[in-house]
Amino acid sequence: MTSTPSKFRWWHRALARAVACVLLAALGAGAGLSAAAAEKLQVTDPYIELRTGPGRGYPIFHVAPREEWIEILLRHTDWFKVRTADGREGWVNRAQLETTLTEAGTTKAFRDVLLDDYLKRRLELGAAWGQFKSEPMLKVWGAYRFSDALSVEATIGQVQGVFSGTEFWHVNLNVEPWSDRRLSPFFGIGLGRFKNIPNASLVGAVVTKANLADAAIGLRYHLTERFVARLDYGIYTAYIADTGSAEYRAVTGGIGFFF
Repeated sequence: MTSTPSKFRWWHRALARAVACVLLAALGAGAGLSAAAAEKLQVTDPYIELRTGPGRGYPIFHVAPREEWIEILLRHTDWFKVRTADGREGWVNRAQLETTLTEAGTTKAFRDVLLDDYLKRRLELGAAWGQFKSEPMLKVWGAYRFSDALSVEATIGQVQGVFSGTEFWHVNLNVEPWSDRRLSPFFGIGLGRFKNIPNASLVGAVVTKANLADAAIGLRYHLTERFVARLDYGIYTAYIADTGSAEYRAVTGGIGFFF
């Protein structure tokens, strides 16, 4: 029977706690109303109807006429809370607002609520499971989005093999050229460190440390206002010696949430 080094067992527990923290934080991130940037729109239809709540079951209590300016306050799914020029606040359906004009004189465009909310957020945490060279792999990541299409991501991971355990970390630059779509591909490259820890039962086993480079391609699918499912395929290259290297391929699937 093989045994895992105590240091590796400690690292495995620490990573498992990190995954648990990610999941608990995700579960604690409530959905609710999304704050929208203050924006003024001009009514172009004969009128728009303001309701007392975000749904057709709520009564109409006011009508804003053509050419009146309204201000967007909040968004809840496809309903928007607005304020009229005389200070009345009510809820308007997205379909009525799509004919309004912005202050620049252009027609107002609305993204789907999931993507609109996602692209306003900058921080993301996530956890994934999969296979690293046919062995079980666990990883967590944190990312910061600089723009709609560009982000930097830090990952720590662990692989529990039959004869050894591996721990690694890397920092990637990710490009997501179609981030305004619900199903969105992304690409990334990065650098990090790799450490392989053999089982204590192996005679003459030596811990291997190496620099690491990786390239990844994947798909993201937006599930809710805060959650995104993610599938990754990565190629890891560990530079074990001055003249030698080893290549590993990994496939993972996981869940991320942003805030």
